[in-house]
Amino acid sequence: MDLKSLIRDIPDFPKPGILFRDITTLLRNPDGLRHTIDTLTQQCKDTFGKIDYVVGMESRGFIFGTPLAYQLGAGFIPVRKPGKLPAAVCCVEYELEYGVDRLEMHQDALGLGSRVLIVDDLIATGGTAAATAQLVQQTGSELVGFAFIIELKGLGGKEKLPELPIVTLIEY
Repeated sequence: MDLKSLIRDIPDFPKPGILFRDITTLLRNPDGLRHTIDTLTQQCKDTFGKIDYVVGMESRGFIFGTPLAYQLGAGFIPVRKPGKLPAAVCCVEYELEYGVDRLEMHQDALGLGSRVLIVDDLIATGGTAAATAQLVQQTGSELVGFAFIIELKGLGGKEKLPELPIVTLIEY
């Protein structure tokens, strides 16, 4: 299936000069969504083996991470923006083009030595995924790799990540 044909390009969003890759058109297509999750699942099984937890970043990482975790027989752990989680959290701050942001995860979310896969819809500059990797590594868990639906190759996001296997379904 040609997944690229199910992704809508929106020029000049969220600001002039940006070409936004809109996944809502993929999500609304039952066959495309099923194919995406099934293909991602198989590639993750082949690449990473047994996974204990899938970690997804707010908010589109939740969309793909939860069904992937289900298919892999793993738990799902959300990584959220500040103030969204009710229990004690660990956090990491990271640089943005226009300032600093922070991500949080429950302190008790991952077990020591757990095999963890980080999932998001897209990797662009890599800042959010790299910060999430730092969060996972703070817990003493084993980060085994990353999975993304889309990679924007020209932005160099992979170079910011730890040298681990990465699964991507679509490249632009």
